[in-house]
Amino acid sequence: MKNFIKILLLFSILNGCTPKSATKNAAYVKLQIVKTEKDFEQLVAEKGLAEGFYQFADSNAVIKREHDTLIIGKENIKNYYSNPKYQNKTVTWSPDDVRVSDAGDMASSYGKYIWTSKDTTSGKEQVLKGVFHTVWKKQKDGSWKYIWD
Repeated sequence: MKNFIKILLLFSILNGCTPKSATKNAAYVKLQIVKTEKDFEQLVAEKGLAEGFYQFADSNAVIKREHDTLIIGKENIKNYYSNPKYQNKTVTWSPDDVRVSDAGDMASSYGKYIWTSKDTTSGKEQVLKGVFHTVWKKQKDGSWKYIWD
């Protein structure tokens, strides 16, 4: 909620610095991206990593993961997260900032994430924290899909 308030405050400040129509559009897109991030996070929690990352991926999406490996295309991303090693893992995240292109058809978000997993033998919980950066592209149907994560 704090981040949402920060974003609204930022909108207010920027409102005095940019043309009204550009500010209004950017503010609207930022709210769309924050909602998309939350919907994405919820789907991952409900249906798992493979399905969540698949549903929110653009057909040509790219994710960068361990050892700087690039996984290209939504089918490959789904296959990547279908690996059994991800079955006991969960992730939560929240955008701290959203930037919008002048045309309003691209955006990027970044913020903090928390990966949690349980060791199958000991049951001990492991937590990994970090920062994410996602690039979003507006689709022809008006929805947003990530092209980079």
